[in-house]
Amino acid sequence: MSADTALPIVDIRGVSKVYRLQDQTIHALSGANLSIRKGEFVCLIGASGCGKSTLLRIMAGFEPPSSGEALMWGKPISGPDPSRGMVFQDYALFPWLSVRDNIGFGPVARGLSSGEVKATVDKFVDLVGLQKFANAYPHQLSGGMKQRVAIARVLANDAELVLMDEPFGALDAMTRERLQDELLEIWQRTRLTVVFVTHSIEEAIFLAGRVVVMTPGPGRIESDNGLDLPRPRDVASPEFNDIRRVLGAKLHSHHGKKAAA
Repeated sequence: MSADTALPIVDIRGVSKVYRLQDQTIHALSGANLSIRKGEFVCLIGASGCGKSTLLRIMAGFEPPSSGEALMWGKPISGPDPSRGMVFQDYALFPWLSVRDNIGFGPVARGLSSGEVKATVDKFVDLVGLQKFANAYPHQLSGGMKQRVAIARVLANDAELVLMDEPFGALDAMTRERLQDELLEIWQRTRLTVVFVTHSIEEAIFLAGRVVVMTPGPGRIESDNGLDLPRPRDVASPEFNDIRRVLGAKLHSHHGKKAAA
């Protein structure tokens, strides 16, 4: 962890990503610039192929940029690290491990004592409200419960930066709304930094302090929009719907562009 809070936790400087598939060159991301401060909740929105997930994977250290720099606390991101946790739409849980053992996997791998592992697991099982299911296995859980375990597992690994790639996209509407509320509560209690990818303008406005609009062909950052809306946010309020119209217009003005990837 860095003591220098003047530095952004994440700094993306002129990042481009090019994939070469057989005889095809795909420009997934072009000249992205994005600075994120500790404790922010930032949503990336845009059509398929606009580079949202590519940018997230570069932040996670899963793949390097083709050009430009991706920095965390001013130092190059050079591979995965427990300080950056990723939450996927498909949960990515270990099916042979219980809820407790999924959450405790990172602390065990980091060499914590059994007492420290138990205390950490207890803390995050409580935080996501899964006390009654702590000894259950993933196949015994609903989609919403699995996603709670995935979030708890990242937090238990001492992540400073939580990267979420459409984590609620496969859930039904009621579960999705409940998990949005729960995620905000966790964020407000922990003040983690969250970067959240979504297709949904409404979800982005409900969750984020900033909404970054991305456009395809090649993927680029179109606009960075700070939201000055009090919390909890009311999706039916005129202010909320004004912002939805503005962001919708920015997205749909590029609707005809062909996705690059």
